[in-house]
Amino acid sequence: MRLIALLLAFAIFLPAPARADGLDGLERLIAAWLNSPHGDYRSPSFTYWNDQGAVPENCAMCHSETGFLDFLGVGGHTAGQVDHPGTINSVIGCASCHTAEAHALDAVTFPSGVEVAGLGSSATCMVCHQGRQSSDHVEARVAGKPEDEVSADLAFVNIHYAASAATMLGAEARPGYQYAGRSYAGRFMHVPSADTCVACHEPHSTAVETDGCLACHRGVDALRDIRTQHRDFAGTGDRSGGIHSEIIALQGQLLDAIRLYAAEIAGTPIAYASSFPYFFADPSGTGELTPDQITRDNRYQSWTPRLLKAAYNYQVAAKDPGGYVHNPRYMLQILHDSLADLAGVTGLDVSHISRP
Repeated sequence: MRLIALLLAFAIFLPAPARADGLDGLERLIAAWLNSPHGDYRSPSFTYWNDQGAVPENCAMCHSETGFLDFLGVGGHTAGQVDHPGTINSVIGCASCHTAEAHALDAVTFPSGVEVAGLGSSATCMVCHQGRQSSDHVEARVAGKPEDEVSADLAFVNIHYAASAATMLGAEARPGYQYAGRSYAGRFMHVPSADTCVACHEPHSTAVETDGCLACHRGVDALRDIRTQHRDFAGTGDRSGGIHSEIIALQGQLLDAIRLYAAEIAGTPIAYASSFPYFFADPSGTGELTPDQITRDNRYQSWTPRLLKAAYNYQVAAKDPGGYVHNPRYMLQILHDSLADLAGVTGLDVSHISRP
C-alpha cells in the first residue's frame, strides 16, 4: 500500500492530462493510467460525492478504490459486499487490480443474480462493467400490470453506465429486456486472442488496441466499419457500413417508435436526452427539449409496461456504445424485438427490419 501512495503522490505532480511520450517503465504505466477514466481524479465518477464527505456503500464498489478493496475482501473485510462508505477522490488505482484478492477473483455475480465463473483476468473488470439492472428487474416492475395502461407505480429503469461486460455475455447475464418466446444470443465468442477485456483494451490506459482487429478484418480503416454479418437488419437498403451502422439505424427507429407510442397510446409525448433521468415529457411533441425541460421535475411519468420495456432496451444500447463489438447480435435482437413489440399496437410497419 505504501507503493500505491507513492504512485498517487507522483501522479498529482504530472501535468493533466499527463503524456506518456518520452517516459519509460513505471512512469509510462502511470502516465497511461492517469490519462484513463480510472485515473481521472477530477472526474465526477470520483468527485460526485465530495459534498457528502463519503461515497455511499451502494456506489463505493466502483466509484472508490477503498470501496473496491472492501468488496474484494482486502484487509479482513467480507468479500463480495461493501460494508463501509468509500473515500471521496479515491480513483481506481494500482491496488484495485494488483492485489492477491483481485488476482484470485474468477467469478462475478451480475444484476440478474447469475454468477458467471471462469472469467480469469476479466473478472476484476466485470465487477463494475456490468450495469445495475437486468431483464429480471424490468419484468418484476411490470409484472401483473396491463401492457398498455399508464401506471403511477412505474418509473424508468436505467441500466446505469458502461455495462459492456454484461453485453458481452448477452443472454447469459440478461442485461437487456428479453421478450418472452424469443431466443437471444449468449456470450460473444471471439477468436482466442481477443476473448478477454485486456486482450482488446490496454489495461492501464483502457484504450482499444485496434491493430489486432484491423489485421484480421482487412479492407476497413476503423472498427465501426467491421461487418461479418451482411443482412440488412435495419431495412435501410444500405449495407455499405459496418454492423455499427445497423445498430445505430435500428436504435433511431426504436426511438421514433417510442415517441409514436407515447403520444398515441400512453397519451403523453416523450423525448430522450443524454442527461439523467434521460426520458422527459415533451410538451411540443417535436422530440426536441429546451435546457429547462431537461430536469428531474420534467421526467417522463406516463409509463406503461410496454413503453418501459422498449425504453429500457433503448438505454441499454445507448449506454454501451461499444455494443457493436461486445455483442452485436444481442444488441440487434433487443432493439428489433422492442421495435416489433411497439409496432404491434401502433400499427407501425416494421416489415423491412430483420432479426439476426
